[in-house]
Amino acid sequence: MIETQMVEQSIGRPVASISRKPYSFQTSHRIDELTVELMDGTHIELLLKDLRKPGPSASGSLARPDFLDNPRREQEAYHLLGDAGLGIPIRYNAGGHWLLLERVQGVELWQVGDLEAWVMAARWLARFHAQFVQQTPTNDHLIRYDADYFRQWPARAKRARPGLGPVVARYDRVIEILTALPTTLVHGEFYPSNVLVSGDRIATVDWEMAGTGPGVLDLAALVTGWGEKECAKIVEGYSAVPREALDAAQLHLSLQWLGWSHDWIPPPEHTRDWLAEALAAAERLGL
Repeated sequence: MIETQMVEQSIGRPVASISRKPYSFQTSHRIDELTVELMDGTHIELLLKDLRKPGPSASGSLARPDFLDNPRREQEAYHLLGDAGLGIPIRYNAGGHWLLLERVQGVELWQVGDLEAWVMAARWLARFHAQFVQQTPTNDHLIRYDADYFRQWPARAKRARPGLGPVVARYDRVIEILTALPTTLVHGEFYPSNVLVSGDRIATVDWEMAGTGPGVLDLAALVTGWGEKECAKIVEGYSAVPREALDAAQLHLSLQWLGWSHDWIPPPEHTRDWLAEALAAAERLGL
């Protein structure tokens, strides 16, 4: 059981009782939803996230390559963003392998059909990247989205899809495009399932892949699955982005998912024909 004293210290208010149940949204780690009743009768909704690597009984849809597992990474991201004024969930406390966070009452972006909400998310993304482009954090827990990182994925993807050989052979062009872009703090998985819309608030969650690199990686994740017209409108909300940069980022993301893990099964909101996405992006780049 979670200790009442720890919650009281975290929120700075006396607690009468705490109820706990599994969080309804699936993520890479166990999350429990806490309903905290205060002594004055009011209630606060919190999330307790267990950052330990899921055991072998976990669903294949949650598998993550071992070299990317670092429970301190998400803690560091929330620490860096705590005073950024970007509307992310409040981090109340953190321990060796856990986070205590605000439970935002919002809707996952992938469930929102109004394109304006997606444009609003793109504007939020632009503010986020701009805030860190001049002072990009350096931290051993964050992923470095650099040339060495990008080079890992073509070979991994080719093992899963041998037909990618011609694309992989010309992949240096993709690395050149991405590493020539300005470096900033990036979310790493800015897919609509990780973006909560709560009125005018954009609350981005699940910072497990946070790192430093080109911001276009996040933009490419956001527009995945949209047609050209809708994609252009969302990108316009972010800013002018060279088409080849967006194509290079989309190709990288496709190969990353193809080479992610041999037992990885994407959840419904991530189900895509990543091979077709990769080949289409490669064709646009002339690879």
